[in-house]
Amino acid sequence: MVNFSLQGKVALVTGASYGIGFAIASAYAEAGATIVFNDIKQELVEKGLAAYREAGIEAHGYVCDVTDEKQVAAFVKQVTQEVGHINILVNNAGIIKRIPMCEMTAAEFRQVIDIDLNGPFIMAKSVIPDMIEQGGGKIINVCSMMSELGRETVSAYAAAKGGLKMLTKNIASEYGEYNIQCNGIGPGYIATPQTAPLRERQADGSRHPFDQFIIAKTPAARWGEASDLAGPAVFLASEASDFVNGHILYVDGGILAYIGKQP
Repeated sequence: MVNFSLQGKVALVTGASYGIGFAIASAYAEAGATIVFNDIKQELVEKGLAAYREAGIEAHGYVCDVTDEKQVAAFVKQVTQEVGHINILVNNAGIIKRIPMCEMTAAEFRQVIDIDLNGPFIMAKSVIPDMIEQGGGKIINVCSMMSELGRETVSAYAAAKGGLKMLTKNIASEYGEYNIQCNGIGPGYIATPQTAPLRERQADGSRHPFDQFIIAKTPAARWGEASDLAGPAVFLASEASDFVNGHILYVDGGILAYIGKQP
């Protein structure tokens, strides 16, 4: 029988106070995992803990900056001592800066790379030694369609997510022999409170121009829901994916497979 259960597992999902990270962590909790998350500020951790409580989930929240090696090492040690060995790591924490490339400063570019690419590197190398000692583990990197595509104003984000795709493949290559599976999940355009204004009907009843663009480019003809990520995320964290390694699973309604409608 295929085993999708996460019973007895400790899952650390970075930046999971809200949004996609929260949705993934909630799915893991439903599958039986103990949830640990972090955020960069105490007030964000408190908001996250309140959201998990409201959802009936007992989560463990910590303050940690994923770009700070010393903080991450101390964080991982504390989680291991207080909650248990980390069996599943989801590198979800990330930012995007929508700035035309020639208007973006090198410092702004570096900040996106630091959080979206260096952060997963630091987190992964902090949990891998204990995963090896425990006989295996799962690392899931939250990639993006920008791991494959470019788009105006997201040069730093696309560079980071393209790098994260290759980091995923390299972790799989380097540590697969230790029963560690490292895969990526690539969300498409997901309906969240942050994207709600882009989906509001216009005064004349028509769709927002960006909404029209996404619907036209998506074979599923809709935005994704956070719940659409639950099954794929659980699969990649469970024994069901034990021979899946170095793969990026795009949950995008088919956008990457589609050239678009003829005008």
